Amino acid sequence: MTAELRTRLVELFAWVDPGPGSSHLVSDTSRWWRDAGALAGLGPALVEPFRSARPTVVVAPAVTGLILGPLAATALGVGFVPAHKPGDGRLPAAPLTWAQSPPDFRGRQVDLAVRDDRLGAGDRVLMVDDWVATGAQVRAVRDLCAARGAHWLGGTAVVVDLPAPVAAELGVHGLLTSDDLPT
Repeated sequence: MTAELRTRLVELFAWVDPGPGSSHLVSDTSRWWRDAGALAGLGPALVEPFRSARPTVVVAPAVTGLILGPLAATALGVGFVPAHKPGDGRLPAAPLTWAQSPPDFRGRQVDLAVRDDRLGAGDRVLMVDDWVATGAQVRAVRDLCAARGAHWLGGTAVVVDLPAPVAAELGVHGLLTSDDLPT
């Protein structure tokens, strides 16, 4: 990642208070999507650690992954497969393979699905997301790859807050950590 992109991502990031009753601040990455320079740089920066592994497809979970996944896929010159969540209004009317994540940072388990005809044997999968805090969704996407006979290469995210052993186990790389972001 260029120093310019790193600086820009940090400058554009904010924490917001979602209002009364909230126990925590929420990350606001929306200015990343509004900035043409950040958008242009994110795809190439995210895929750089995996380029030599020659991914054949990028998989990304809804919701923010649906923005970053196509940017990464375009940077690699490969296709994109969304990992759908139930109730997001985007479940295709087609056979699906499902996987459930272990509990995430809020204690929730997330169900993810891919279309059976979009991922299979011979695919070399790179997962992309905006933030990886526990690796829960990464594990679910890795399980989807295994269920479909695809080869897991690893994951990449704009912000990664995993302990080093967990990041190594899952093959996750990040552009930033939360320590890099303004408080």
